[in-house]
Amino acid sequence: MADHSVTIQAFQQHIRDRYYETDRARGTPATFMWLIEEVGELATALHGDDPANLEGEFADVLAWLCTLANINDVDLARAVQRKYLAGGGPLGHK
Repeated sequence: MADHSVTIQAFQQHIRDRYYETDRARGTPATFMWLIEEVGELATALHGDDPANLEGEFADVLAWLCTLANINDVDLARAVQRKYLAGGGPLGHK
């Protein structure tokens, strides 16, 4: 089986390298709407029976989340570390 591991940091950088100028020009409100559209597509895929489509929609949501983080200067790996991995993470909720 092939190794498909990738870090959050590496993927976020990949998205930044490929799309940052276009994403920055689009701005946060429009980028947020793209993310929400992809979440809707993921919701639809979760009710379907096409594993490849489901996988692709998960990937799209992650990519648009990285885009939104990039244009708002948020390091997702650091955010996850601080919120969920340091000091045992939050209790009783996500």
